[in-house]
Amino acid sequence: MVSIVQNVAIDCSDAYGLARFWSEVTGCPLHPQNRPGDPEVQVMLPEGPLLHFNQVPEPKTIKNRIHVCLRPTTSREEEVERLLNLGATLVTDRREPDGAGWAVLADPEGNEFCVLRGESDHAAMSSRGSDA
Repeated sequence: MVSIVQNVAIDCSDAYGLARFWSEVTGCPLHPQNRPGDPEVQVMLPEGPLLHFNQVPEPKTIKNRIHVCLRPTTSREEEVERLLNLGATLVTDRREPDGAGWAVLADPEGNEFCVLRGESDHAAMSSRGSDA
């Protein structure tokens, strides 16, 4: 017997608002029954677990122990710029001059997530002889 991951739960102060941000990030819709002010809201990912946002009274105070890593369909640089324009903030820049690495961003409520290299970044590094 095994367990199947149903959702990834994210505590927040505004479930609907934060779910809308992640809906824009992923390009995936909110659950059709979710409305502004709902204390629980879900982003319907096409495969795998849902993103489930729980409204809680306490604020985030420490670094996430679990976080989301995103692999963009564009380049990492284009995706970081897009996410910053959506309201994310840059937390730590782990990008390397050779194109390796990642960027750590935070959503509007301070939850950290990573932006990895996109497929175009992998292709560019492979053509230079590096796949790191």
